[in-house]
Amino acid sequence: MTSIKVDIESSVESLPGVKKSENGWSPRQVLLFSGHMIDAPERPTPRFPADKEGIAAQKIAEILGRLSAGPEDLALTQGANGGDILFAEACLTRGVKLILLQPFDEPAFIQKSVITRGTRWNERYLDIKPHVHIKSAPVELGALPENVDPYERCNLWLLDTALAYGVDKVRFICLWNGAGSNDPGGTAHMVNEVKSSKGQVYWLDTRKLW
Repeated sequence: MTSIKVDIESSVESLPGVKKSENGWSPRQVLLFSGHMIDAPERPTPRFPADKEGIAAQKIAEILGRLSAGPEDLALTQGANGGDILFAEACLTRGVKLILLQPFDEPAFIQKSVITRGTRWNERYLDIKPHVHIKSAPVELGALPENVDPYERCNLWLLDTALAYGVDKVRFICLWNGAGSNDPGGTAHMVNEVKSSKGQVYWLDTRKLW
């Protein structure tokens, strides 16, 4: 994954406040995030109801505080509505360098994962956008191979990018109800992959948050 790491470093060094150096910028820690999107109104079993957004935002901010997250750190997520955007907003508030890695080209990602819960989330995504770098899997990784799920590929891309800096630097934060999913490439998949890599997991268990 060296090529991905070099590409990420180039992107980080072009963000505000990052000083270029001969050896490239290296983060103190890499904050990786995966979490539920906001529930659709018709969802039969609540997972992340819209009225619980404030609780989730508070808990994400608390974990970043415990980790002393700041300008020396790098954060990685996709940028979907719900958990991803709450994490992104909290990271930017603390000055963390943030890169969004997405399974599709950005317009398609916005249609599939941002505005599905209303224009307010699109507005928040657009507020984040000037302060981050956004990379898409089709551009960076090439065409999706046959029989490969785009969300699973993106999860592995996120994790491999984080691990390129060393597993000891990876801090994986998940907003998750602990359940599996019929949909591939969700938070459960990411949790299993991070655990397999021996990365540190900080689990915000939504069954206990609300």
